[in-house]
Amino acid sequence: MTKTEEKTVEDKNTDIPGGVIERVTGPLVRARGMSEAKLYEVVKVSEEKLMGEIIELHGDVAAIQVYEETAGIGPGDVVYRTGRTMSAALGPGLLQSIYDGVQRPLVKIEEAAGNCFITRGIEADAVDMSKKWAFKPTVKAGDMVVEGDVIGEVEETSVITHKVMVPPGMGGKVASVESGEFTVTEDVATLETADGKKEAVQMLQYWPIRAARPKKSKIFPSEPLRTGGRSIDTFFPIAKGGAGCIPGPFGAGKTVTQQSIAKYCDAEIIVYIGCGERGNEMTEVLDEFPHLIDPNTGEPLMKRTILIANTSNMPVAAREASVYTGITIAEYYRDMGYNVALMADSTSRWAEAMREISGRLEEMPGEEGYPAYLSSRTAEFYERAGIVKTLGGDDRTGSLTVIGAVSPPGGDLSEPVSQATLRVTKTFWSLDSDLAYKKHFPSINWLISYSLYAPNFEEFWAKEVAPDYSQVRSTALSLLEKESKLMEIVRLVGMESLSNGDRLVLEVARMLREDFLFQDAFSKDDAYTPLDRQYGILKSIVTFFEAGQEVVTKPDFEYSTFAAMETLGKVATLKDELEWTKEDYQKFQDQVRSEINALA
Repeated sequence: MTKTEEKTVEDKNTDIPGGVIERVTGPLVRARGMSEAKLYEVVKVSEEKLMGEIIELHGDVAAIQVYEETAGIGPGDVVYRTGRTMSAALGPGLLQSIYDGVQRPLVKIEEAAGNCFITRGIEADAVDMSKKWAFKPTVKAGDMVVEGDVIGEVEETSVITHKVMVPPGMGGKVASVESGEFTVTEDVATLETADGKKEAVQMLQYWPIRAARPKKSKIFPSEPLRTGGRSIDTFFPIAKGGAGCIPGPFGAGKTVTQQSIAKYCDAEIIVYIGCGERGNEMTEVLDEFPHLIDPNTGEPLMKRTILIANTSNMPVAAREASVYTGITIAEYYRDMGYNVALMADSTSRWAEAMREISGRLEEMPGEEGYPAYLSSRTAEFYERAGIVKTLGGDDRTGSLTVIGAVSPPGGDLSEPVSQATLRVTKTFWSLDSDLAYKKHFPSINWLISYSLYAPNFEEFWAKEVAPDYSQVRSTALSLLEKESKLMEIVRLVGMESLSNGDRLVLEVARMLREDFLFQDAFSKDDAYTPLDRQYGILKSIVTFFEAGQEVVTKPDFEYSTFAAMETLGKVATLKDELEWTKEDYQKFQDQVRSEINALA
């Protein structure tokens, strides 16, 4: 089937009579008479037209993964082919949408089926086919364009301009281009190919979700994604175009951490995937996000957000589709030149769906029953992150940052999903149940977590924040590590056995934990801290250590005088000084040095 023929099938949504069901096992259906079908083709099962996808072919027998409840379906029921692979509909109207795992808009489903349950076999267009968009051409007749070139723009929301691109596989001379209001299925331009054929371009495109969108090349990441989280931005940063994971046990704060990043990070587009999470967690997202104001633009956060809600009580098979659908949509906006951040909560549920389907396919299991291809599938997903030079002749760049939550049973990081994720991600935020129990949030364990991107940002930090940013960060991390070792001694022989120098380390490490790392995600003022303020607070705390070292080690020094310092009590309020400038922090640091020197 040629691209033109496949596109025609997609537009008409044709149902081609296919095979007959011979066995049903949960979400897996086996059908005979499917010799003309192809792998990953979308099919419709039974007269109820339940959506499914062919995941295995043996001769004329197809194994079909059904994305809806299969109760009541049995041998003898017919299977209809559509002639197209599982694809994401891409075009204006994606932003502010809430989809299920197979890109059906939940608002339209509610209108059609009511607000109780999703009716089986229900269909809904991913984007509004009747809405007209004001299309402004950026090319003119006679221009030469290649795949990926921007031919026009649409104001999708007040904060995002949607760029209509030449679909992959197309290119040539612009024979005609229109200006005005069009639906996503109407022709906005016509291209004349090298062999003289005419091809129409619409605003709506379809792209297979399991194949990464093509690109020219990847670029080395050198700029951090600024999230406003002090423990993330300063100690364990993630790059724009990077990949990170948040593993942690139940109640450690994975969902809240991801939601905070989605709310406050400086990515221009947010794609949030609720992959098999509990309904109440996803309900919280759906209730909260539409009312949040984006701190970067002052506009509602939903104007740059796409939500995919596939909760734990929805069909298991759709969890896998939700992950691929979300990242394909994210790649689409990345190709426009935007910085995109994708949150997947949680990839463990996706892996569990793979395990169930693999078991029903009677495949040889790997560790703990997961399929042997778990690691390769996980790697394929995270490798779609990156900063790229997109297709097109204008040297456009865009980034896609992928952050996946992992839910290891009992917080055991040695289980297969956590290990497969750690192999391919470079930022690791390990959430600690002990910290969560102590109400220390975010509960990122500073002794276990790491970021392999940090060395990439030294030049950025020196230029954009402060020349000694990296040095101050390293000092703070080393103090937290020393504290861990000293606390073992304290537990054995008591605080009195420590030298004044060691007691100084413990005091400064306490300030780092309580007054810097602790952050209230639900406080309007504390949830987001810009990089310059993060540096100001951290530098002020580290100043106590640097200035105090020379004083507290003197033989006749009485440590209680240090503990009584006036500036020591002010450290806890530094994060509340929202209006402080660089000069204000410098004055405070000078005051600290002066007071410590007076103690000598």
